[in-house]
Amino acid sequence: MMFVASAVAVGVPYAPGALAQEAPAAAAAAEAGPERGFVPGDLFRLQGVTDPQISPDGKQVVYVRQAADIMTDRAVPSLWLVDVASGTQRPLVAGKGAHFAPRWSPDGARLAYISSDGEGAPQLHVLWMEGGADVAVTGLPDSPGSLAWSPDGSQIAYATRVPGEGLSLGSAPAGKPEGAQWAEPLEVIDKVTYRSDGGGYVKPGTAHVFVVPATGGAPRQLTFGNFADEGGLAWSGDGTRIFFTGNRKADWEVKPSDGEIYAVDVASGVVSAMTSRFGPDAGPLVSPDGQRIAYFGFDDALHSYTNTELYVMNADGSAKRSLTGAHDLSIDDAIWVGNSTLYVLYDEKGVRKVGKVGLDGSLKVLVEGLTQGGHFDRPYTGGSFSVSKGGRIAYTANGTDRPADLWVSSGGGKGERLTDLNGSWIDHKAMAPVRKLAVTAPDGRPVDAWLVTPPGLAPGEKAPLILEIHGGPMSAYSGTFSTDDQLYAAHGYAVLYTNPRGSTSYGEEFARLIDRNYPGPDYEDLMAAVDAAIADGVADPDNLFVTGGSGGGVLTAWIVGKTDRFKAAASQKPVIDWGSFTLTSDGAPVYHDHWFDKPVWEEPMVYWKRSPLSLVGNVRTPTLVVVGAEDYRTPVSESEQYYTALKIRGVPTALVKVPGASHGGIAARPSQSAAKASAILDWFDRYRTDTRSAQMPTPGAE
Repeated sequence: MMFVASAVAVGVPYAPGALAQEAPAAAAAAEAGPERGFVPGDLFRLQGVTDPQISPDGKQVVYVRQAADIMTDRAVPSLWLVDVASGTQRPLVAGKGAHFAPRWSPDGARLAYISSDGEGAPQLHVLWMEGGADVAVTGLPDSPGSLAWSPDGSQIAYATRVPGEGLSLGSAPAGKPEGAQWAEPLEVIDKVTYRSDGGGYVKPGTAHVFVVPATGGAPRQLTFGNFADEGGLAWSGDGTRIFFTGNRKADWEVKPSDGEIYAVDVASGVVSAMTSRFGPDAGPLVSPDGQRIAYFGFDDALHSYTNTELYVMNADGSAKRSLTGAHDLSIDDAIWVGNSTLYVLYDEKGVRKVGKVGLDGSLKVLVEGLTQGGHFDRPYTGGSFSVSKGGRIAYTANGTDRPADLWVSSGGGKGERLTDLNGSWIDHKAMAPVRKLAVTAPDGRPVDAWLVTPPGLAPGEKAPLILEIHGGPMSAYSGTFSTDDQLYAAHGYAVLYTNPRGSTSYGEEFARLIDRNYPGPDYEDLMAAVDAAIADGVADPDNLFVTGGSGGGVLTAWIVGKTDRFKAAASQKPVIDWGSFTLTSDGAPVYHDHWFDKPVWEEPMVYWKRSPLSLVGNVRTPTLVVVGAEDYRTPVSESEQYYTALKIRGVPTALVKVPGASHGGIAARPSQSAAKASAILDWFDRYRTDTRSAQMPTPGAE
């Protein structure tokens, strides 16, 4: 049950088995047949394709199928195998627990993956594709990550935390009687980053690199010391070295983004640095002939945003150069195809693409329109891919009405879809249409925006409008599927979402327009988008609402401090006071020098002037505040202080905490994702004044 810090009940969590009733005249619809609208219970039916891994010969694809278990209210990943020629698919590793991160052996005969039976940490497994024999290769206190097969397939490298001893101060009194129930020991924290969002409080110890025989046996630790050897592993062509991403400098805790590429000799354990500049160098990728190493990074000039470039160097670390710096794009992933070409993943103007980059820096688009098959709540750009030795691409894509399916392409023309995980039921739903909306900012810049309209909205009919703002703020929305937007639209609201200045995928200059100035001019872009939706004829100018999460929560709180044009607002997991945030967030070491010029104790008023709390005296808009109870990115204290300030001022408000939820996982459990959307709709319904509002049932009620 959702906790609401108010005497007012806001929303009703979805009850499994109950009919959803977002459409008017729900009783009549129930008699006529199945519910046609997209309803909260549908979140348990959604399935999506993630992490597609094509076999070296390009004939098969293993992918992770994300599905929801209604009994545990959690996403349950399993591994499925698809034959590319016929499209036939079958479960490969499924059942109890979670199964993910599949990686083919070099010869395609085996598959390494991570698996958990639901008890204890997930472990490394190896599956023999012929015959189906499966062996658990590790038994570790923490899950291994960054799996990498050796060139000859005899070993697998991975990274995992090595437990350590934390600082000890004092002790409890001696003489504890046998059977006595004393309090838990003191917790002593001595790390800069002592908790991580989604991971909880950090256990003592640091991550290091290991190798283990692919047939099972004792793992061997290769790196040691009080350093962060995070992963991103790749073997040298001759199998004698492993390249990895890490930070082995004395100040690594306070400069976590200043990582380097290192090499460790597998026989001796000697570690040497391959890069040395100030900035994040990560993700080494070794060419098939072993002669070159590609990697990701940039020269860090302490901006809040910088494009990540794809670099290449010789295997000895010489002749470093950028391959993509001339293209004003940020590269998210890359894979060697032959020894002179890399296929890369990037976003451009709100569209995710796969392109081919040559060693001369040339770039050609191969596939576009990738979408994500997990994290369904909001329409962020996303999607992943892999490539066979011959250049066949497996990737995730779909439109605006469902999560991603599996597609394959040879890199020319339209790809072929191999799965249809949701078609059997979603094809019979009245899904909300999504279309682009032309927006021009006050300074003449074009701003990408999308308008989601209620299913069946008649031409010329207006609808109350929800402005939904993305987080980051350096991220991007796309024309893709979103459960929040579909639920809002099914309830009768139009939804407007945009990529205001500061958004990624429009070039470094566009993203930096809010550098040291956020919130700021992005506010004008958002208001221009609302004006465009009104001019379009869909948005009811007398029934405007606003919400957003993280960076969008910041802007929501900023907006209601700047204008009264919105009937109600819902600020989700916001930053309210930059001073307190930069000292309590799990990203604290980065914000004070990348988002500001100096720490808060040196220029407190700079932080204050950019804080939504500085405008709370202007707020008259009824504002709901929503946060995950275990949010360590924008900590709960940010939401709590805003809620308290609004309460003291007499502004209608309520505080919604999502139990057990982190910042990134606030919508991870289907029932909570549906209940959160229901609470926001319930809050907005209380303040809408259009004639249709009286017909709208309470969200989530029977």
